[in-house]
Amino acid sequence: MSDQMEPREAMEFDVLVVGAGPAGLSAAVKLKQLNPELSVCVVEKGGEIGAHTLSGAVLEPRALLELFPECDPSLIPLATPVSEDRFMYLTATKAYTSPLTPPTMENHGNYIVSLGNVVRWLGQQAEELGVEIYPGFAAAEVLFEGERVAGVATGDMGIGKDGKPTGNFQRGMELRATYTIFAEGCRGSLSKQLMAKFGLNAKNDPQTYGIGIKELWEVKPEHFKKGLTIHSVGWPLKSDTYGGSAIYFFGENLMAYCFVVGLDYKNPYLSPFQEMQRSKTHPAIAPFFEGAKRISYGARALNEGGFQSLPKLTFPGGVLIGCAAGTLNVPKIKGSHTAMKSGMVAAEAIAEALAGERPDEVTAYATKLEASWVWPELHSVRNVRPGFAKWGFYGGMINAAIDTYIFRGKAPWTLKNHADHLQLKKAKDCQPIDYPKPDGKLTFDRLSSVFLSNTNHEENQPPHLTLLDASKAISVNYKEYASPETRYCPAGVYEIVGEDKGNPQLQINAQNCVHCKTCDIKDPTQNINWVVPEGAGGPNYPGGM
Repeated sequence: MSDQMEPREAMEFDVLVVGAGPAGLSAAVKLKQLNPELSVCVVEKGGEIGAHTLSGAVLEPRALLELFPECDPSLIPLATPVSEDRFMYLTATKAYTSPLTPPTMENHGNYIVSLGNVVRWLGQQAEELGVEIYPGFAAAEVLFEGERVAGVATGDMGIGKDGKPTGNFQRGMELRATYTIFAEGCRGSLSKQLMAKFGLNAKNDPQTYGIGIKELWEVKPEHFKKGLTIHSVGWPLKSDTYGGSAIYFFGENLMAYCFVVGLDYKNPYLSPFQEMQRSKTHPAIAPFFEGAKRISYGARALNEGGFQSLPKLTFPGGVLIGCAAGTLNVPKIKGSHTAMKSGMVAAEAIAEALAGERPDEVTAYATKLEASWVWPELHSVRNVRPGFAKWGFYGGMINAAIDTYIFRGKAPWTLKNHADHLQLKKAKDCQPIDYPKPDGKLTFDRLSSVFLSNTNHEENQPPHLTLLDASKAISVNYKEYASPETRYCPAGVYEIVGEDKGNPQLQINAQNCVHCKTCDIKDPTQNINWVVPEGAGGPNYPGGM
């Protein structure tokens, strides 16, 4: 269809950054700090900077202070110094608080933040330095000159479901650059294409993921513990499922409740969303919610593969940074500092390349990242997450303790990761899970939750969630796995209809999508393909998320 349309207008830059998260904005800022004369553009699919940014989040300020040595992180709106850490193991009725906090979860000197507010602040700094930022424009296509990446094209606006232009049609733009930095975050749609085209995953383990689900609450003053972080493992998840919860008290009477489930879980009847809702009913957790008001909701996939799942980071004309590459430190439950540092290192390598011979591939970025503190940090924790996959919860805890306290991250072996979509068992081999009905006060359903995410998509647009083979939705997913997509999606996008009439069909409610990418990851035959919708579509997270 695009071949029949008028040519797109084009803009030229020295460097183009795809994604205005911590990594992308840090790269843009560093480029302008190194060379104010460079033309740097950031394109962001969210309607505004921070609209699609979701994280727990506790910020380790190391990279931020390297980027802005005079910065006081507490001046970022809602940023709250951590005052106390607690780590709990939960059974169905009891909570056991560990006398020792695992070293990776010690947060002295760190800040509980709204990551959306952090990137809004970074965006302001970038614009003051002269970076051009275009929110509301989804990077939908990689542009090539021969085999070299030459930039991206933003998606056409005003295309109807039939694939034809409507009265609101607006042609996308070509954003061309000498070098393009892909900072799309976890499971970025263009990054996925680039990994396949250039074979970037040829030498690394498969990436493994988790789904993080988050609610923001306003709590009563008597339940507010400013600066307190609480992490828990155990109930309601069974010992063969990786995950846990986090509670962060920050700002004034704000509480973030976060729940993570590893997407290598085996039971197709498991629902991460309902596990999260059930977890709030624990006797040690529920009192924090008494008299509280739920303000917002969101969900996002997380890279959990770590060091051994990092792909090749460079290719002709571009680089991968941050969670697009997979730099999250899983045992720390933190990735913003490593993402920011990867962006800063990429900026240094690209600035040198632009000032020199301008090679097709900036291989110096990978070399510099290996020489930075990111590399040993990720290497030192590489065996923790795969230990849980190999030996379950109890074996994983023992392995983590041995790796941390005895080997101190220098064990003479590296455990392997596996692809999450291959881990599901057939429904006939698993036990259905009976989840309690939501009460509308402490626990909720998915549709009322999606409402709080401010998710909005133009209804008359081509679907951004597509099946490569529509027949597999019933012949494979429904008949063999009991349609797991109806449970692993935290937004009610996937629904089986017509079952009562003996004619089950998969209905895709794409308008509910919160862009978590879980379906793209967990589908057992990799039949679901997530691509960007029109720019500015999706969730719109407020300050605090």
